[in-house]
Amino acid sequence: MSTTTTLSPLWVRVLAKRAEAEGICSLELVDVDGRELPPFSAGSHIDLHLPNGLVRQYSLCNHPEERHRYLVAVLRDPSSRGGSSAVHELLKEGDVLQISEPRNHFHLVPAQHAILLGGGIGVTPILCMAERLRQTNVQFEMHYCTREPSRTAFQARIAASSFADRVHYHFDSGAPEQKLDARTTLGTPEAGKHLFVCGPNGFMDWIIGTARELGWSEDNIHREYFAAAEVDTSFDGSFQIKIASTGAVLTVQKNQTITQVLEADGFNLPISCEQGVCGTCLTRVLEGAIDHRDMFLTDAERAQNDQFTPCVSRAKTGCKTLVLDL
Repeated sequence: MSTTTTLSPLWVRVLAKRAEAEGICSLELVDVDGRELPPFSAGSHIDLHLPNGLVRQYSLCNHPEERHRYLVAVLRDPSSRGGSSAVHELLKEGDVLQISEPRNHFHLVPAQHAILLGGGIGVTPILCMAERLRQTNVQFEMHYCTREPSRTAFQARIAASSFADRVHYHFDSGAPEQKLDARTTLGTPEAGKHLFVCGPNGFMDWIIGTARELGWSEDNIHREYFAAAEVDTSFDGSFQIKIASTGAVLTVQKNQTITQVLEADGFNLPISCEQGVCGTCLTRVLEGAIDHRDMFLTDAERAQNDQFTPCVSRAKTGCKTLVLDL
C-alpha cells in the first residue's frame, strides 16, 4: 500500500498576527479549547487550511518544546498561487482554522558541528533548529541571508536569544565583505559536520552545489525546499497508471497530473503542496520508469525508482504504464 499516512486535523485560533519584516507576517496559533498542542521536533511543518480553500505548508519556527502554541511566518510571494496572499489578506487575529499535526521531513540529525543556512523565509525551520541545538549544547553556527535588513524577519528575537553570538547576517544590499562566502563557511567536510539548508531554489542549488564541490557526503547535507523546480512540460504526453489492488487502468493526459486523475476516479490520496515539495502524497510504484519532478526525494531515493510524488511526477517518455501500490 501507499506509504502516506493520514494525520488527525486540529482546530486552532490565530492568537496573534504580527508584521515581522517587509512582506513577512507571523501567525501565533493556539488550540481553540486551550489544550496543549501535539509535540513537534525541529524542522517540522504543519498544513494550514486557508479561508480560500487552499492547503499550504509552513515550517514551525518556535522552540520545539513549546506545547502552548505554534508559530509560523509567511512571505507574501508576488507569484503566489493563493496561499501566501490568503494568509496576508484574509487571516486575522481571532480566526479559527484547521491545521494538520506536525510532521517532519527535515530532521535535525545528531552532529558534532552543525552549519545552519537560511535564505529569506527559509530561516523559519533553521530558527527552530538553532533553539534546539542551543538547548542541547551542540556546537553550531547560523548564517541568515536576505536581500536587505528591512526584509529580515525575527531580528529582535535573534538579538535577545541565547544563541545570538552564533548568528551571522549576510545582506545582498550590504558591503562585499559581509556577503556569504559559501566555500569558506562550509569548509572541509568532516564526518561529524552536518549542513542544514533551507531557502529559495537558486540559493539551495548554490549552497548544495558548493558542498558537493568541496567533497561533502550526501549523508551530511540536509535540505528542505519550499518551491517547485521549473520543468519543461512541452514534451509531455499521455500515459497510463494501473491500480495494483484492483487492476483498474486510468489514462493521464498530457495536461493532467496523476493526483487529478486519481481524485476524479474516487481515490482520496492525501495531497497538500501540489508542487512536489512536502512529500504528503508520496506513493510507492511497483512497475514503470518514473520521471521525477519533485524537490522532496534525494537523488539516491529517486534512483531506486520505487516511490514518487504523483502531484508533479510522471512516467518517463517511452514508459506506457506506471503500476501504483494503491
